[in-house]
Amino acid sequence: MAARLDLDGQVIEPLKICMIGAGGFIGSHLCEKLMWETQHSVLAIDVYSDKIQHLLEPGQSWSSRIEFHRINIKHDSRLEGLIKLADLTINLAAICTPADYNTRPLDTIYSNFIDALPVVRYCSDNNKRLIHFSTCEVYGKTIGSFLPEDSSLRKDPSYYVLKEDESPCIFGPIEKQRWSYACAKQLIERVIYAEGAENGLEFTIVRPFNWIGPRMDFIPGIDGPSEGVPRVLACFSTNLLKSEPLKLVDGGQSQRTFVYIKDAIDAVMRMVENPQRANGYVFNVGNPDNEVTVRELALMMTEASVVFKTFFQFPRLIFILLIGATQVYTKVSGRPQLDEPTIDVSSKEFYGEGYDDSDKRIPDMTIIKKQLEWEPKTSLFDLLESTLTYQHKTYARAMQQLLSKSLPTA
Repeated sequence: MAARLDLDGQVIEPLKICMIGAGGFIGSHLCEKLMWETQHSVLAIDVYSDKIQHLLEPGQSWSSRIEFHRINIKHDSRLEGLIKLADLTINLAAICTPADYNTRPLDTIYSNFIDALPVVRYCSDNNKRLIHFSTCEVYGKTIGSFLPEDSSLRKDPSYYVLKEDESPCIFGPIEKQRWSYACAKQLIERVIYAEGAENGLEFTIVRPFNWIGPRMDFIPGIDGPSEGVPRVLACFSTNLLKSEPLKLVDGGQSQRTFVYIKDAIDAVMRMVENPQRANGYVFNVGNPDNEVTVRELALMMTEASVVFKTFFQFPRLIFILLIGATQVYTKVSGRPQLDEPTIDVSSKEFYGEGYDDSDKRIPDMTIIKKQLEWEPKTSLFDLLESTLTYQHKTYARAMQQLLSKSLPTA
């Protein structure tokens, strides 16, 4: 493997990375990148390893460079020792499912603030560099959302584009417990920043803006709790797999941007391998070109999911194995074709009491372009196609089996 060069043309020395939350969506993609394309090594920490099990099988060329440690960071004395062994700690651990923010606010606060404090302290005390994953939700509501509906200023980017070093963090009232996540994430950012200012902690803070791709989130009843509510794209995928209308919370008028996981991982790698450019910075990582309302996203997904829409055509669930390299799973139920691809539901009905939301989350990309020379590449259509293809291949058969159990027998 050829030597890797940083952005300034210097040879990158192999690093030992302590990755907390390595078994999750982002962690699994980052571990793949590190194992397949670099000589860095990883101390992978998580309570689950399903998404990185393919990397942990013995006898692979990278097997000596990855160790899995099944640790719950809430109460394990081994954590500091592993951070001491590493050159860099990346903390991905979090509760980050919107449905939990107002139904499990204490767990959300403890997971995203209290449990993260020891990681920050261990890095600071042992002079170890930290890359901490925060969230775009720390921005809260935009200034523009408080302007009159007919104000022309609502179209002025200065009132809604979110800048790391300028935009205020505006949250809803305390009774709207949906903001428990954003508040916890903002407070741990402030602790990290203060550790840098007072104690010299070398840090980078990442604010992801809706990273999308294979292995994201869960499908309720298959690889997550039946009563669980995943994030928007996984919710929509579940609806498509069941041939149900996609549920739009409060009409789906919120605006979001989406970035492909592989583009985002490239940004993270630049932070990992260019500390001289990344230390002390907060980075938005998103794709402002992929901006849509949630309603527009739903309509795009129903357009892009022809394979899903052809499933329900016959009176019984069947499985067809086509001759060739691929297997195509077809679900059928005898239901008539849906006339409407979407339905509107209230946020109270969908998420429970205490839910609130931001109107727009559009990242300013000035800092990351300047410091890391990074720009996203993948269009919204292409990332949806890739993600839906993965969801279909991974979950369609399991969804057939789940739905077949609820069908009446003859």
